Amino acid sequence: MKKLLLFSTSTIHGSAYMEYAKPSLAKHFQDAEKVLFVPFARPSGLSHEDYTKRFAEALSDCSFDVVGAHNFSSAMQATTEVDAIFIGGGNTFLLLKSLYEGGWVQAIKEAVEQGMPYAGSSAGSNVAGKSISTTNDMPIVYPPSFEALQLIPFNLNPHYLDPVKDSTHMGESRETRIVEFHTQNIQPVVGLREGNWLSVIGEKATVEGLHTTRFFRRGMKAIELEAGTDISFLL
Repeated sequence: MKKLLLFSTSTIHGSAYMEYAKPSLAKHFQDAEKVLFVPFARPSGLSHEDYTKRFAEALSDCSFDVVGAHNFSSAMQATTEVDAIFIGGGNTFLLLKSLYEGGWVQAIKEAVEQGMPYAGSSAGSNVAGKSISTTNDMPIVYPPSFEALQLIPFNLNPHYLDPVKDSTHMGESRETRIVEFHTQNIQPVVGLREGNWLSVIGEKATVEGLHTTRFFRRGMKAIELEAGTDISFLL
């Protein structure tokens, strides 16, 4: 049974890193003794070790220990020695490239299919979808494929933003870009505003969070989903 929590972001305005997500994450990982933190999305600033330490400190009052993926000799070793997985945010292209190169894609997919709880934020949520083609990130590196972990059969757009009212900005909105995506692709897209997340437990999927969630299907008008809305029909 799959167990997924996919957060739009790790930090919301006026809140500390992982603070808003901590209650849900603590429950999601309640049976885990050791959580694998995957820090590969960070293109600069923090080292893998520092990024892992930041996550561990933010969740230090939870019941599990945190270990960094970069400390294992192989992906298969890592996923057999931990009880849950969290992939942090950063650049989605860099993350997916690193996952492919290190053999993590198959190892993570197998672990999750066997029931290991998975959670991610931002890029870590993006890679759980069918592809990364609806990420907002710049393609700073070239992964072998845009196909992602495919833990869910649709795409996400973390950090979904609405057009700013009365703005004179003439560029494309997030909605425009997702509609463009649907001229070439058929999978639905769930636009997660900041503070929102997707929960998948077995055959049940719901959108949760602080705001409504924007939902896109090819050839149909986008709609708003209230927190708690069941979208299990997408699985």
